[in-house]
Amino acid sequence: MITRILSFICLVFTIASCAQEKPNILWITFEDTSPQFIGCYGDENAKTPNLDQLAASGMKFTNAFSTGTVCSPSRSTLITGVRTYALGTGNHRSHYPVPEFIKGFPYYLKQAGYYTSNNAKTDYNVKNAKAFTNEAWHESSKSAGWWKRDPKQPFFSVFNLMDSHQSRTMTTPYETYKKSVLDELPQELHISEDSFNMPPIYNDTPEMRKQFARVYNSIALTDYKIGQILERLEKEGLRESTIIFSFADHGEGMPRGKTNGINYGYQVPFIAWFPEKYKHLSPWKKSGIVKELINFEDLAPTMLALAGIPIPEHMKGRVITDREAGHPEYIALSNDRSDNGIDMTRSITDGTYIYTRNYLPFMPELRYIRYMEIGEIKQLMREDFKNNKLSPFQESLFNPRKAESFYDTSNDLWETKNLIDDPELQKKIGAFKKELDTRILDSRDVMFLPEYEIDKISKNTTPYEFRLDQEKYPFSEIYSIASLSGKQGITIASKQKTALSHTNNIMRFWAITGLKSQNKKVLSKYKSDILKAMTDSYPPVALTAATIAYDLFNDQNAKELLIQFCKDPNEFIALRTINYLLYVSDKTPFIGTIKEEASKNQRKYNVTAACLDFLGSLGLVPNHYDYRSSLTPDKKY
Repeated sequence: MITRILSFICLVFTIASCAQEKPNILWITFEDTSPQFIGCYGDENAKTPNLDQLAASGMKFTNAFSTGTVCSPSRSTLITGVRTYALGTGNHRSHYPVPEFIKGFPYYLKQAGYYTSNNAKTDYNVKNAKAFTNEAWHESSKSAGWWKRDPKQPFFSVFNLMDSHQSRTMTTPYETYKKSVLDELPQELHISEDSFNMPPIYNDTPEMRKQFARVYNSIALTDYKIGQILERLEKEGLRESTIIFSFADHGEGMPRGKTNGINYGYQVPFIAWFPEKYKHLSPWKKSGIVKELINFEDLAPTMLALAGIPIPEHMKGRVITDREAGHPEYIALSNDRSDNGIDMTRSITDGTYIYTRNYLPFMPELRYIRYMEIGEIKQLMREDFKNNKLSPFQESLFNPRKAESFYDTSNDLWETKNLIDDPELQKKIGAFKKELDTRILDSRDVMFLPEYEIDKISKNTTPYEFRLDQEKYPFSEIYSIASLSGKQGITIASKQKTALSHTNNIMRFWAITGLKSQNKKVLSKYKSDILKAMTDSYPPVALTAATIAYDLFNDQNAKELLIQFCKDPNEFIALRTINYLLYVSDKTPFIGTIKEEASKNQRKYNVTAACLDFLGSLGLVPNHYDYRSSLTPDKKY
């Protein structure tokens, strides 16, 4: 009996000892930042000494990618380890349900004895977010930190720094930026308006430099606060028992970066640091550069592996510290609606080239999104465009996109030369296209449903589970038509016209959406089919057909239909209609309706924001932060 008691006591002490030997893990994440604005990634004008030092003694990843280009979709993958196009979380702040078995990965760390804290942003883009968050964290608040754990308890702590967020770099008025960034940043870290190279995306003028300096100073403040966190870790004697990861939630928040499916929106700075005590957990035995491809899907399983926790089946990412896992040749990336600006792009990269497929190319890269339109930099860009002060490349950002783009980011950092038609690259481009098609088909990408449909199915199931139902979601057949969207020509249009008669709503949706990218000459042949589609029982089909009929054929019935769709109580019907109307040649007949909808208090933010963008495009409401969400000024900053 005594022997058994002694054995049990020994077992308890052994378990406790093992628990104490688990590594602490610290995430320092920050907002809206591309690597080319960080010192250690080659920008000599940046003032980022803390990130630079962390990289010098750790691992700097040069091919790290967010799985989306706006915060909440990216964060849904970070917290669950599941891609947005599998989970149904691709649309920004959509909050659809996820299966019960999919947890925020810190939940598994909690179960294994870790203290988990989050300070403080969540934005996980799931339904019942409060319960989801509480299940994952011991504490998620602005005061959360490792210091609240029990003595010797291992911790996983996240600090998300907001100082480089788009709100600081462009959206709020300049005076607000001065108070929240410049006044908080030590004078010796200030970066002047003439001490950096202006990216060719933006017109190099004194006014633009004043605005773009906000990016550098906001990142400098972020780095300063990273230093404060690391200093506290050091002072508390925890640096040598803590693995550190620091990275941005997606690419740069300036126009053309955030919300766009190109490298500038996806690629992030990513640094990993292992103390000597846990070097055995790192496959990189000394500091340096890591060129292998990683993405946010990989992080949840990697954290669990570092803690010695089994990885749930639904996590498909790679454990980046496992040398047996191999290195991927490609990474697939995705971009969907951001705020009130609908979009859909899918990309694939090998770290040198990036191929992007635009499924709604009739909308430009610099499309209307209210949160951007109210920024002074976006207003400068539109003013310069109006006054013919932009370069041909800069002008192109306001015009419809090509259906496909292919950039060599190793030689064209700012993605100014679309190589999609380069005859010498066609074999390589063909390989990228094939790989992207395979990834989309294998994943059964649920985001090919219009959001109107995702919202409907979420009343009874989850998008994640719906996409796996072959009968309800015949994805191969749907993709055969959706994959044509944006491409032009009579042969493609003929296939799209045929699909307009299909019994499946989503097939018809992609048929008419694809036809919207065809030119007037091609569409004239199918005028009767388009007019007939205006009576389709599926609203996303009817409203898209009405937009074509109004804009190209000046059909008066179409005009009346569009007015009714703007008024539709379903937010996704109204939102898609207003987005389409932002790009028609004559907006005049809709002004009264849009004003009426913008004034309705019961309207969801995205519909109101789209209305304000419509009116702002005509100069009928100021594109100013005070008018960010209402026809009447709101001066609360």
